[in-house]
Amino acid sequence: MSGGAARGMAHIGVLRVLEENGIPIDCIAGTSAGALVGGTYSAGLSIIELEALAYTMRWRDVGQMAFSRLGFQSSERMETFIRSHLPVKRFEELKIPFAAVATDLIKGEAVVMRDEGDVAFAIRASCNIPVVYVPAIDKEGRQLVDGGLVSIIPARYARAMGADIVIAVDVNFEGAKFIKSTPTTALGVMLHSFMIIQRNMSSFHLKEADLVICPKVGHLRWDEVSRAKEFIKLGEEATCEMIDEIKTVVNGEQTVKF
Repeated sequence: MSGGAARGMAHIGVLRVLEENGIPIDCIAGTSAGALVGGTYSAGLSIIELEALAYTMRWRDVGQMAFSRLGFQSSERMETFIRSHLPVKRFEELKIPFAAVATDLIKGEAVVMRDEGDVAFAIRASCNIPVVYVPAIDKEGRQLVDGGLVSIIPARYARAMGADIVIAVDVNFEGAKFIKSTPTTALGVMLHSFMIIQRNMSSFHLKEADLVICPKVGHLRWDEVSRAKEFIKLGEEATCEMIDEIKTVVNGEQTVKF
């Protein structure tokens, strides 16, 4: 499950359609928003509970002002919020094996959290947008930030967990259709540059997937958490469009590689 901030709510719609069609989910790897949805689902939250969480969640639930030179906000509130909604708290207790991907800020390497440890901390670290949030410090003293810097779509880590068939969900495939013109400010140039890097990274990581679901959410901004119903519906629609192909591959009748 890819990162994508509010767009990650589309993952809930994907999960709903997979569930309804009896597609087995044996493990989940998530980055950033994908880690939030994937981790809470792996811990036992139902689709209905995930929807309810998405409908009420706001940015104030995950951050608060920080007196730090390393970020504008602390994400400790995010960890507390996530933990309060988890049926189980540790990787060892999860109903579905799960991996959350963060980035070691100093080494620039992926940090994959799975098998043991605190699930809420792992999700928080994976979602920790650099500059916006102060880096999360793990037990080894590493400064952890958003996993999207090194693995926006963690398909390879699902494969490493033993998945025979990897279904990737890319909520950033359409880019930013809400931007109607060429950039005219430094911020606009930065946003466009980030999207170019993200697209190039995505194409590399998707090579590890057998199937790719791409919810059509490009017209919605990454910060629009109040539009949860739209994100979820678009996730459902994208999965419904591919469900016959998914069933064919899962049943072993065909192999698809991207």
